[in-house]
Amino acid sequence: MSAKTERRTRIGLRHRGWAKGRARLLDIRAGDTVEVIAGKDKGKRGTVVRTIPSTQRVVVEGINRLKRHTKSGVAGNIQGGIIDFNAPIAYGNVLLVCNRCDKPTRISRVLQPDGTLPIVCKKCDEIYVRNEA
Repeated sequence: MSAKTERRTRIGLRHRGWAKGRARLLDIRAGDTVEVIAGKDKGKRGTVVRTIPSTQRVVVEGINRLKRHTKSGVAGNIQGGIIDFNAPIAYGNVLLVCNRCDKPTRISRVLQPDGTLPIVCKKCDEIYVRNEA
């Protein structure tokens, strides 16, 4: 990333109030189930496809569906038409769904005796276990 692009990204994050202009790490990862708490898809649940930490956004399957009209390629290798895709949604507009109590919840990190910092559900006080697939 060039210096100019990095500066523009940092200024954009600062204007939105994120960690003094630094992109912070996301607690949500690909494969986690989240619920949308704001926007046109409020109340819907979906699985995170990928995260974009530099812009503080996540792509969720079935959420924020958009259509893009594309032309066919010059060499004919790209077919034209209307493409449906999942657009990124702001990280602050989703909540992680606990796999124990099945409720959207805020999360915290608690230091364990073995020195790890796992994610803990604020509603049921259980450690969040990711499905490693």
